[in-house]
Amino acid sequence: MKFVLASASPRRKELFEKIAENFEIDAARGEERADKSLPPAEYAETLARHKAEEVAAKKEHAGKIVLGADTVVAIGGGILGKPKSEEEAKAMLRLLSGKEHSVFTGVCLIFPDGGKIVRHDETKVKFKPFTEEFIRDYVAGGSPMDKAGAYGIQDGVPTDYVRGSFDNVVGLPTELLERILKQKETNENDKACD
Repeated sequence: MKFVLASASPRRKELFEKIAENFEIDAARGEERADKSLPPAEYAETLARHKAEEVAAKKEHAGKIVLGADTVVAIGGGILGKPKSEEEAKAMLRLLSGKEHSVFTGVCLIFPDGGKIVRHDETKVKFKPFTEEFIRDYVAGGSPMDKAGAYGIQDGVPTDYVRGSFDNVVGLPTELLERILKQKETNENDKACD
């Protein structure tokens, strides 16, 4: 089966290569908007669904499975997306410094038969306390600007622990996707045997 990844993220592309050999990339272009008063898991799922629906609506993707994904960081009842400025990135890192937070990645798979599966994964992360020097240098390097919560766990950010899927924190819960696809395949095989 041919897949379409509705994301331009190089990290998602790299992670999706673990699961699918045959896929193309067609990044959703729509503005990432959802109601930030939603619980973080639902917020991430909503953004993932919007991305997948936008790309799946294109005629050239008929007969393909479309995957949309979106990652957010949640702490203290608030949702952190991508920072809009270096100052906002620094503020996010100060907020996360020395504290546990949750990373939610919502995924939406749209199948050729019109079926849709929307799920999320949650990973708990706790950072070590950051120095102002670390925050300044990390932000000056540019890495945080395209990442939810202003960090990439793969950048070697000083971390106490990661509880759950590391891939989820990077941007795509590969284990969850493998389970969904295996279950879908099992259901299809069961139907074929009827």
